[in-house]
Amino acid sequence: MSKIEELIYQHCPDGVEFKKLAEVCKFQRGNSITQKDVTNGNVPVIAGGQKPSYYHNMPNRSGETIAISGSGAYAGFVSYWMIPVFLSDSFSVNPDKESLITRYVYYFLKCNQDKIHATKKGSGVPHVHGSSIAKFQIPVPPLPIQQEIVNILDKFTSLEAELEAELEARHAQYKYYRDQLLCFEGEEVEWKMLGEVGEFTRGRRFVKDDIVAEGFPCIHYGEMYTHYKIWAKESKSYLEPALAAKLRVAHPGDVIIVSAGETIEDIGNGVAWLGESDIVIHDACFTFSHSLNPKYVSYYLQTNLFRSQIKRYISSGKISSINAPGLRKAKIPVPPMAEQERIVGILDKFDALVNDISVGLPAEIAARRKQYEYYREKLLTFKNVNNG
Repeated sequence: MSKIEELIYQHCPDGVEFKKLAEVCKFQRGNSITQKDVTNGNVPVIAGGQKPSYYHNMPNRSGETIAISGSGAYAGFVSYWMIPVFLSDSFSVNPDKESLITRYVYYFLKCNQDKIHATKKGSGVPHVHGSSIAKFQIPVPPLPIQQEIVNILDKFTSLEAELEAELEARHAQYKYYRDQLLCFEGEEVEWKMLGEVGEFTRGRRFVKDDIVAEGFPCIHYGEMYTHYKIWAKESKSYLEPALAAKLRVAHPGDVIIVSAGETIEDIGNGVAWLGESDIVIHDACFTFSHSLNPKYVSYYLQTNLFRSQIKRYISSGKISSINAPGLRKAKIPVPPMAEQERIVGILDKFDALVNDISVGLPAEIAARRKQYEYYREKLLTFKNVNNG
């Protein structure tokens, strides 16, 4: 018999009580702040993304904090902090310490991450509200059992973190070589403004409620962060053909560039569209039609050199954005097509090493995460004492 089985047999052999989160947790909204209002410091500002949007000099939460992003593409994302943070477009979940361990509640919420995402509301920018999550029922076993669950899951988390750190080191190496290949330092190469080598066309608005199971391919701007990478041949989402006919499309070989996001770092990412047919693009994206290698352009858009060029043209706020004139002014090196293809071949191999979940470290991390999620769900499943 495992230690946790012994604890259950000792403390709650007939099951545990389930309570609504509203009964045992306090939900507290953050304070609105934009980047222009921030005083530079080392306090992470938690807004609508998976990572800090920027850094402030003053926290509004300290100690253990469970934060849930309030709006945007990552609305509902659950994070845990042990350092002072500033919650902006997000809210905290504060458990009653007499009956719940904070990290136990965090693991419960992560186990229900998909369910939380499913509470998103709003046809434009999606929102997640604490009032929706407050209705969730959480099992409340005795504190010794909660602590043992936390101990077990922390070990899984630690092992995964070690693998993630190794992969992050490889990512850094990949980004370094990518930037070196694409800056052409000390080499003779022609540099042109993007506006000289292609045309930008902004998409037209559609909302997530317009998306259907089958139909005409489309890309919603939020999917640019959560689903798409350097290139794509197939779409994740579809629209009714009648609606798609009224919107704007990217053609095969075009690069789709996102023009709006929660942080400045989100702006300017590109996806080379290599599908066989046209695809509708959202109005928070531009189609870049050009005569270069599409993947070469998409890789270049990831470089620090490109990002430093467009930064001055980005307007920041709750939602940051850039317009076509700003993108047109950014310069890109234009070597012969054969050299573009050679560089793409090298970067494709690097990209597979750090992102392909079927091989190497990404595959090992995926397997470890699957194992962790299995045990997390098993450990957080209890018999409800009230059901007899």
